[in-house]
Amino acid sequence: MAAYDFSANEVFEMAIEIEVKGQEFYKKAAADAQNEDLKKILLDLADMEVDHEEIFKQMKTDLKISEKESNVFDPENEAAAYLKALADTKVFYEKEIDTKSVKEVMKAAITAEKDSIVFYLGMKNLVPEKKGQDKLDKIISEEMSHIRIITNKLLPYAK
Repeated sequence: MAAYDFSANEVFEMAIEIEVKGQEFYKKAAADAQNEDLKKILLDLADMEVDHEEIFKQMKTDLKISEKESNVFDPENEAAAYLKALADTKVFYEKEIDTKSVKEVMKAAITAEKDSIVFYLGMKNLVPEKKGQDKLDKIISEEMSHIRIITNKLLPYAK
């Protein structure tokens, strides 16, 4: 048992924050892109992050009461602030990428998605079964689908 066990609800909060950061990442890359086709793809990827944010919000809403309850007394909501900071820094941190290079954009996007998968796999160990541990598999599956989509959309332009 970890020193602090998270609930699935808290992990979904982080997942939603990570999706928001992903939207910002792709929109910034699109704004900097010189190629119009690349710009459209990046905006499509930003929209995909919006869709996943909505999926995670729905999954969070669908949690059982026991999966939403925190395991610790936290009257000042410090855990939420900690989790937000963790989500802010773990995946879509500020990256300097050459947005003129589709290959570099693709590499940065796939790296961010891989980082998010590793992050969720680590968080899975911190969520007890009774607090919704199985729900993290759905998040991980969604993030894995991002990599397939990014590869399919950007690979033709990365040559």
